[in-house]
Amino acid sequence: MSDDTSRITQSEAQPPAPIEDDVHANWQRVVGRRSFLKGVGLVGAAALPGSALFTSEALARSSRITAGDIAILRFLAAAEEIETDLWTQYNELGGVNGGNPGYMAALGNLDGDMPQYIADNTDDEVSHVRFLNAYLRSQGARSVNLDAFRTLPSSKATGAKQIGRLTNLRALDVDTSWYTRYRSTRNPDFGAKFPQAVTIRNQPAIPLTDADTPPNLQAPVPPVSPQQSRLQAIANTAGFHFGFIEQGGASLYSNLALKVSSLEVLRIVVSIGGVEVNHFSVWHDKAGNAVAQPLAGVVDPETHVTFPDLNASGGEATQTNLIFPEPAAFLRRGLPDVSVIRPTSDHNAGAVAAVKSLTADGLFKGQSSRFFSTIMQLARAADAAHRHL
Repeated sequence: MSDDTSRITQSEAQPPAPIEDDVHANWQRVVGRRSFLKGVGLVGAAALPGSALFTSEALARSSRITAGDIAILRFLAAAEEIETDLWTQYNELGGVNGGNPGYMAALGNLDGDMPQYIADNTDDEVSHVRFLNAYLRSQGARSVNLDAFRTLPSSKATGAKQIGRLTNLRALDVDTSWYTRYRSTRNPDFGAKFPQAVTIRNQPAIPLTDADTPPNLQAPVPPVSPQQSRLQAIANTAGFHFGFIEQGGASLYSNLALKVSSLEVLRIVVSIGGVEVNHFSVWHDKAGNAVAQPLAGVVDPETHVTFPDLNASGGEATQTNLIFPEPAAFLRRGLPDVSVIRPTSDHNAGAVAAVKSLTADGLFKGQSSRFFSTIMQLARAADAAHRHL
């Protein structure tokens, strides 16, 4: 980000010695401070009840930031920077102050408030990465900056800035199984698999050039011309991609919260994770409008991606207004089903799993091998963290 002058390299992405040194230095300051307090307050401390001493010691332990906490925060900072990059692209073209009227109109067919929601989601992600990096620096740890990897091209459509990007939104393979997963009573953490709600392959989620959004192109519902269908299919893809991105964040934050040692870091992870869940609930609702009447049936004439009427089957598995998670198995078999975020296991929802999911999405198409090495090392370090009691 602009407020961070450091650059992340491959070697920096590991749980490196400098970070451990920073933690060691912080710990030495804590030890020194506590030794001083003990020296000056020995009599008073001796007079405290044993339970009070135990509570103070427990609170001191819970406030310590560990190398694992730092690894978690560094990966989340990288993930939020990636999110910020993709949301910025959506915002430039389709946000409330976006510069592409045709795309904004097609997004508005999903919900009239879509441009405002896109702008607000973008602002949230910007605040997340800035806060996480500032907090890391406040703890004597290195912040994360992925600017060296902003090498992917922008859309050429009106409204898009011609700057390097971290992420690709021009040809996505969007995993839409999250849509059927949250309508199911099964849990992927128990091995369940889910079908795609819509098959979206090699499909843009933003207009590529002004050929996709020529001046004065209307966005009627349903679309009439092939060009209008193309634009609406692009907007519908974005609608499902929004949900895919934010449901992944909901699972990721839930998973990493279990590995945090410091109560303050736990507060950060849980509080930001709650916003990711809030984002997901909004986009889950809006995606359904792309596969319900009167928009249902849109076909992209170039890629042939089709958005069917998911209400046509009459079943709850795809009913578009069922956006709250169905109760499902959780923790272990034999307990009652419960409505929860899922998945949350390391295998399905950890940092490495998140990188693999975004890679399969096509989000990093065109990125360098050094980028993948860097982000995977950050992910492995986060997954390796464990809670210190």
